Amino acid sequence: MCEKRGIFAFLTVLLAFDGYTTAQFAPDFIHPCNNTESSCLIQATQDAIPEFSKGLPNLGVPALDPFVIEELPIQLPGVKVTFLQGKVTGLRKCQVLNVEAYLERNIFMLEIKCNITIKGKYTAVGRLLLFPINGEGDSKIKIVNSVIKLNIKTKYFKDAEGRDHFGIKNYKYTFDYGDRVHYTINNLFKGNPELSNTVLQFLNENWRVVTEEFGQPVVEYAMNVTIETARKFFNAVPYDELLHVPIPKY
Repeated sequence: MCEKRGIFAFLTVLLAFDGYTTAQFAPDFIHPCNNTESSCLIQATQDAIPEFSKGLPNLGVPALDPFVIEELPIQLPGVKVTFLQGKVTGLRKCQVLNVEAYLERNIFMLEIKCNITIKGKYTAVGRLLLFPINGEGDSKIKIVNSVIKLNIKTKYFKDAEGRDHFGIKNYKYTFDYGDRVHYTINNLFKGNPELSNTVLQFLNENWRVVTEEFGQPVVEYAMNVTIETARKFFNAVPYDELLHVPIPKY
């Protein structure tokens, strides 16, 4: 009887160990492709975005929708703007336009279209275009149908347990502000609501010029947050749970 109990215990340990080593890290909304055809990659990426954007606390992956801009100072010619307690939303509803993966060349390309809203506090001192600015208050920026194109240089690596992973070596991007950027900003001139409204009207009528003037630091911040979030995800989830295609030699 003791011998049988010992064998049973040994088998239990083996099964438990086997279950541990084959544990799945990828969440259920990840649907791995069996090839690198764009049609499959586009659908798999589109399927993943809504849930991925909410964050994966168990994997140490923070949320992207919303994500918070605690403080972002922007020094421009003639004016200093600081965003405070900003909240960025809209990424979970992005539309995937194209995905291309060239595994042997370590290239991954992604193109998406998004409506993005940024809400928060702001301070601004200086001169913006033709107008002197001295304000602080609430702000809301809505970007309609922006198109983001990412060109990522990938790499592969093994974790401490010998599992293969995707990695991000570096990246480039282009950002088109899309069909419209609409500003809702109060108190641009302290104590002068009429002048504040006049300048706000000017900002909205000339939104593309204004956005190209000061939008780059905000976009850069958002892209860095997104890429760092993707890095954390790839560090947590093995390659073979993301793509059912043999990994290139590395």
